[in-house]
Order: sequence, then structure tokens, then C-alpha cells
Amino acid sequence: MQTYQTDCCIVGGGPAGLMLGYMLARAGVPVIVLEKHADFLRDFRGDTIHPSTMEILHQLGDLPAFLQLPHTKFDKMTLDFEGMEVTIADFATLKVTAPFIAMMPQWDFLDFLADRAKTYPNFRLIMQAEVEDLQLTKTQITGVSGRTPDGPFKVDAKLTIAADGRSSILRDKAGMKVLDFGTPIDVLWFRLSRKEGDSRQSLGRARKGKLFVMLNRGDYWQVAHVVAKGSAQKIRDAGLDAFRATLDATLGLEPERSAQITDWDQVKLLSVQVNRLETWWREGLLFIGDAAHAMSPIGGIGINVAIQDAVATANLLVGPLQSGTITTADLARVQARRMFPVKVTQALQVMAQNRILAPALNANASKPPLPFRILNRFPFLRRYPARIIGLGIRRESVGPEFL
Repeated sequence: MQTYQTDCCIVGGGPAGLMLGYMLARAGVPVIVLEKHADFLRDFRGDTIHPSTMEILHQLGDLPAFLQLPHTKFDKMTLDFEGMEVTIADFATLKVTAPFIAMMPQWDFLDFLADRAKTYPNFRLIMQAEVEDLQLTKTQITGVSGRTPDGPFKVDAKLTIAADGRSSILRDKAGMKVLDFGTPIDVLWFRLSRKEGDSRQSLGRARKGKLFVMLNRGDYWQVAHVVAKGSAQKIRDAGLDAFRATLDATLGLEPERSAQITDWDQVKLLSVQVNRLETWWREGLLFIGDAAHAMSPIGGIGINVAIQDAVATANLLVGPLQSGTITTADLARVQARRMFPVKVTQALQVMAQNRILAPALNANASKPPLPFRILNRFPFLRRYPARIIGLGIRRESVGPEFL
């Protein structure tokens, strides 16, 4: 068995895990990040980098290099509802360094963070390291164990951070209680080609109870089809011809675009969850990001909330990790710092799902939901959704230890 020792072991090489690992490494803390896959190449992950995340990169001095990576950007979030175009949020009103949303494949963002972190000798990223269990004594977690292609391994750590996503294995292993808030929607993700003359802005389209969001990815559209919870199999059973007919009727694109969907394997189901742990920690173990709180895809904010978790965790725990005196009180401070913004964000998402998206899926709906009509009538109000979506609740800043 391969054995490693470190001050902080982070399980999960997603946005929260790699941002936290990068920041701790900058401050001189020995850190190991364990990622179960061989690379970061997975489709339809959170690809929306919001102004809040780019402000963190700006504070770290990394924003110019980040913006050199291929990306598209949009500064307005709009919805075309039965031919009426409604602007929901205007990010250009935000007083930040990058007042727009950058659309970038998440694997490029994760590679960027990993490359930055690897410049520090106290950082180690181990790929294809699948964590299977926690190591523990009678009173605390002391690390993790698992397997790589080379055989079993274990990591002894003063602190273990679970950043292994909404399907976190460590949630179950640690016996954490999950509070589930339910959701009336699921999302089907797929790609369609994008042509010269198409809109440059990302937008939503609603027609006769069918709701789509089209994200401009340069040479293709990343399309989200919002559907009623549990209805994905019914849509599949109706057949690809019916699905393509829905695309033609709703998206207003040429039929040859929908003809690009030739197999259901091209259409990926995201089973939407909104939940969070009642308590985010045990002695020696802390949960952050989706492992602590699964977000709805509404607004594309999940990745950005996870980054805020990572920054708050780094700010609050760097001192105790450097001194070797980390306690459960330190871990509880992270939850106390982040619980309020998570609760508010999830409450807003649940309200949007129940009062805006669910009614929009009604085939008899003839006009946009009331909140959208208000935003259309009073344009100055668009700065408020832009602030909530683009900057989040209780925005974090990088502490002096990392500059």
C-alpha cells in the first residue's frame, strides 16, 4: 500500500477542491488533491464562470492569463417567451473587473487551476485516485484510503476536505444527515451547431410549455431542455423524431440542426437536486461545494458558489493549518460563514423553480411569469438579479496570506 502524509487532503479535483488546494499551496500548507478520473474531460459540467469567480482570479493576479484561454462571454441573460424578449439580468451594471459571464469548458478551468497549483512544491495532485473509505480513530477522521491503477493507497492528514460533488461517497461514509428540498424540474443537455448569423448572446426560449436555454460556446450551442421532474423517460419513449420536432418548433433553427441529434446518447440527463448537509463537519473532516450543498442549475451558479466556499475555507483555516492546531471550532466557523449565503441561494432557486420555471412548463401559458414582466417594464431592476447571479450572496475576498 502506498502511503502519503500531508497537512490537508482534499478529495475531489473539481472547482472547490482545486481552488482550495491552489490557495493553501500559495500559503505554504502541504496539500494533496485526489481526483478519481484520469483527466477533467467531462461534458455538461458547470461551464459558467461568473464575475465573482473572476474577481477572485483578479485578486490572485491570475485573471489576465485566465482570459487568454478560449471562451465566449455574454453580459445579459435574456428569455424569449412566446416571441416576447425579456432581459432578466444585465451583468454590465456590475462594478467589477469582469462584468460578464465567461463560458469556458470546465476542464480548461480545472487544468488552469491545477497548473497554477503545481508551481508550488508543497502541492500534489494524484489522478485516478478513487477514495473508498475514511480512516478514523474513536474520535476523529485521520485521512482516507482508496485505490489507483497501481494499487491501494492511504493518505494520513491533519484535515480531510470532502469536495467530491453531489454524489459524495464521503457523505455516506461519515454518516452525514442530508436535508433535501426537492425540485419540480430536470434538465436534458445536448449540443447543436452554431452558425454565422446566430445570436451572439446566450438566451432562453419558451414556446407552448417547452423551455430551452441556449449557451453560446463559439462554434456550437450548449442547449439545456428544462423538463418536468421524472419526465425524461417519457420524452425518450416518444422517440427522436418527436424530440427533434420539439426543437424545430421551439428553437426556431433550421431542421438540419435538430437532425444532428441522431442518438439518445447525445442527450444527457441532469437529475436536478437541491439539498445540503445539516452539519458540514466532523472532527478532522469538512465538506464544501456540492458535497455540502447541491445546487440547481438555475443561473449556472453552482461552480461559483463552490469557489466561494473554497476561498472562505482557505481564509478561515490557513492559520490553524499552519500552526497545526486545527479544531472542530475552526471547521464550524466555515459552515457558519457559508451557511447563510447557501440557504439564501437555495431558497431563491427553489422559489424560481416553483414560481417561474414550473409555470413556464404549462402549455397554456401565454405570457412570461410576472417577475419577468416586471423586469421588462422597469429595466433598472435588472441589476439586482445580475448581482445575485453574478456576485452571489456575501461575496468572499482573498485574504492577505495568499497575495
